[in-house]
Amino acid sequence: MSDLDLLRAHVAGDRDAFTELFHRHRDRLWAVALRTVGDREEAADALQDALLSAHRAAARFRGDSAVTTWLHRIVVNACLDRIRRRQTHATVPLPDGVHTDGEPGRHTGGVEPAAPARDHDTALVVRQALAALPVEQRAALVLVDVQGYPVAEVARMLGVAEGTVKSRCARGRARLAVLLGHLRTGSDGAPDVPRVTGGNPRPPEGVGSTSGWSRRDASQEET
Repeated sequence: MSDLDLLRAHVAGDRDAFTELFHRHRDRLWAVALRTVGDREEAADALQDALLSAHRAAARFRGDSAVTTWLHRIVVNACLDRIRRRQTHATVPLPDGVHTDGEPGRHTGGVEPAAPARDHDTALVVRQALAALPVEQRAALVLVDVQGYPVAEVARMLGVAEGTVKSRCARGRARLAVLLGHLRTGSDGAPDVPRVTGGNPRPPEGVGSTSGWSRRDASQEET
């Protein structure tokens, strides 16, 4: 069955159809949530919120885009919602779900599949720099540069014009270049920033996943 067939079956009352649809795409949805939020526990909650929202809103899906695009948009908006709420608090969780709670050595949450040990510190700095970007720029960079989605599809996911996606990516890359300028390789002094692209024709395979449901489809403001 196609994604659309599964979604229609879910609307028609098939209790297993939405679960199958989610399991089909959970790896990529989880990867997007984790990279956008930067914290495993928050990402899991955001994914749960998003999938519950999609589960409830399935009957309103009009078919204007692919089902996967619709799902990604709900997940990204749920992530942005959580980031904005988190920014209103005085404390911000460390990347990858590590919470010290004021006690050295104490932490909660799992550990994201790590880069080789020699690159771990650099990877952590890059994640922290990504987390420092404005949320709209971060979402665009995660989808285009990290996940490899084409700009046109990301524009549909975020509900903005393609030019807006390109602008957000360009501004985000410029900010990362400044934030990561202290990372040097070779003799030319170029920042050791992960290579970015304009988006690959097809999404790459996903990374580790979690399961969950989601609660609401926040609207994306164009900036």
